Amino acid sequence: MTVYFIGAGPGAADLITVRGLRLLRSAPVCLYAGSLVPRELLAECPPDARLVDTANLTLDQIIDEIAAAHARGQDVARLHSGDPSIFSAVAEQMRRLDALGVPYEIVPGVPAFAAAAAALRRELTVPGVAQTVILTRTAARATPMPPGEDLATLGASRSTIVLHLAVQRIDAVVAELLPNYGPDCPVAVVAYASRDDERILRGTLADIAAKVREAGVRRTAVIIVGRALTAAEFPDSHLYSPARERPCAGS
Repeated sequence: MTVYFIGAGPGAADLITVRGLRLLRSAPVCLYAGSLVPRELLAECPPDARLVDTANLTLDQIIDEIAAAHARGQDVARLHSGDPSIFSAVAEQMRRLDALGVPYEIVPGVPAFAAAAAALRRELTVPGVAQTVILTRTAARATPMPPGEDLATLGASRSTIVLHLAVQRIDAVVAELLPNYGPDCPVAVVAYASRDDERILRGTLADIAAKVREAGVRRTAVIIVGRALTAAEFPDSHLYSPARERPCAGS
């Protein structure tokens, strides 16, 4: 058997990958994050599949479910929101499975920050403006941030910065970023990206906290900060430049 860690995408059910959907449709066991994974995806599971909502389970209980499926020789679809590569709590599950000798594979998904950028109709890496994207979070109600990964330090580059799991601390986020980015720096908050109830708030570091409070956005939101959000005057990418050397046709 194999455990498939599947990125279910940011919220819209049709943003799961073709590979992820194929595996979901064939797995006799599905463990899913009930508060985050779209319910429509569960309808894609086999009619007799064992469905386990992991929202209120401990890590030990999740591993017990997987181990039991392993003993039965049943594949497991482990559905996570977004993409398993960031803020997914997959690492500790894989560590446990390695210790048990349970095989697994990872199926990537569309991350929330990509869905947020799509909703904003913005490229986060704009020529001459921003060529680096920092994906991070804050430490409140979660494991502490490693040394040197505080917002004041990360913001020194003035790169495009994307914050997950941080909208509840919007005032603290603004305070930490203001010295490096300035009050006029563009900010966008996208809640429930790609879902029917998606909400977009646009502003600057000077006013975004008030807009978030007024809108009542408290969870499932991505904060994006940086000049790329409003850049209009920038050079064209070298990728399509006539000055770029290209191979001859047929070579």
